This record gives sequence, C-alpha cells and structure tokens, in this order.
Amino acid sequence: MVDQGKGQKHQEVKMLNRKLLELTGVVNVESFDSEEFLLETELGFLAVKGQNLHMKHLSLEQGLVAIEGLVHSLAYVDGNNAASKSKGLFGKLFK
Repeated sequence: MVDQGKGQKHQEVKMLNRKLLELTGVVNVESFDSEEFLLETELGFLAVKGQNLHMKHLSLEQGLVAIEGLVHSLAYVDGNNAASKSKGLFGKLFK
C-alpha cells in the first residue's frame, strides 16, 4: 500500500456490476438527478451518468457517497466545465 502523506489527496472508486458505485474523497454533491450526478471530489469534479440513478448513502463528513442505478460513464471535468455542466442540468429542468 502506498503511504498517503499529510495533505495528499486520496480517492477510491468501487463499482459492482455497473449497478452500485461507492466513492470516497467526496467534498460536495453539486447536482443530481436520475441520469446524472455532479460531485466535487478531492481530485476534481466527477460526472456520473446513467439511468435510474439515486443516492443510496451520503456522508460528506466522511467523504462517502454510494449511488445505485445503471452506470454508463464516469468522467472528471475541470472547474470551468463543472459550472457549465451544472447550469446545463438546470437548463434541462426548466425547458
């Protein structure tokens, strides 16, 4: 196991059969719906896309999130894209 020094960022991603996604290192949940979650993590913004997605577990104090549903993709996006991504999500809601 690699020693994680102080101040070093850490994240674990665990997926079981594309139906259960468990993440550590989550700082905030920016937005979510049944097709997309946008999470702020220690390593950047992470977009999770899929079908029938819902939050099974959330503990921001521990940095843990568990998402159930059919996962299609995981993608890290930079800060500028995260802001437009979030606006795009609200745009979908208010069409």
